[in-house]
Amino acid sequence: MKKRVLVVHFSQTGQLTRVLNKALSPLRDARHIELVEARIQSSENFKFPWDTIKFFDAFPETVYLDPPQNMPLKIEDEESFDLIILGYQPWFLSPSMPMSAFMLSYQAKKILNAKPVITIIGCRNMWIEAQKTMKELIGDCNARLIDNVVLIDQSGPIESLITTPRWMLTGKKDAFWGLSAAGIKDENINASSRFGERLCEKLKGEITDEPMLSNLGAVVADARFVATEKIAKRSFRIWGALIRLLGKRGSKARVPVVIIYVIFLFLLIITVVPINMAIQTIIRRLFKAKVAKMLLNIEKPSGR
Repeated sequence: MKKRVLVVHFSQTGQLTRVLNKALSPLRDARHIELVEARIQSSENFKFPWDTIKFFDAFPETVYLDPPQNMPLKIEDEESFDLIILGYQPWFLSPSMPMSAFMLSYQAKKILNAKPVITIIGCRNMWIEAQKTMKELIGDCNARLIDNVVLIDQSGPIESLITTPRWMLTGKKDAFWGLSAAGIKDENINASSRFGERLCEKLKGEITDEPMLSNLGAVVADARFVATEKIAKRSFRIWGALIRLLGKRGSKARVPVVIIYVIFLFLLIITVVPINMAIQTIIRRLFKAKVAKMLLNIEKPSGR
């Protein structure tokens, strides 16, 4: 009997769609697998590239998991899948609003109930806090996470602070001024087919709670971003709560505070973040064993 695999995803820029197409291409050709793909459609049109104010005005609802509703997925026999794959991008260190809306829906609870789940993430370089939230949402659906795959922008963290916002706000991702192109490198996207090849082999047998994608370099956590993400997430929640008091997303009353926050965020990036990263470098050198253990826990269940 064929294994039924459902892929649920949302890709605003199209990059994650490319990742999923390559990673799951072996499953499409496998005779023992029925691959069903469902692209999330939000009731709101999240246009790309973003308008600058709309981009930053989206963060309070993103971090507080208060997204607009999605259109229901049109899936036959939605409770009969053997494996669920969720493809998402982090927005403001949380799952994107369309993915959060799906995970909070009654339909997700039906589809994911008692099912094994694999998450596939495509992002700049910060995904740890978003995946913590995603794990909680998966648990709330009575599902179990058995694997995680993370593909990130291969340029440096300082470089991508320039190239990624440029891409998000203008749609331009090409190399410029000696800086690398934004996004995940083509060779890394192409190499992601190894995950589909492993899944094809594993899906010939029984699916258990054991990871299927171990020893494939599925996840490599970067110790430089662990504390930075925690600080930034706390900042998002504090400022997000304040902005939400001023009205709903899109309200003109929120715009002045959103602008103030953008200025605050810029100052945070050029002052506090470098100092924090310097401190974290010293801590990593002093406590190598503890840091290594922490990273192993973050990289679970798939690991490197």
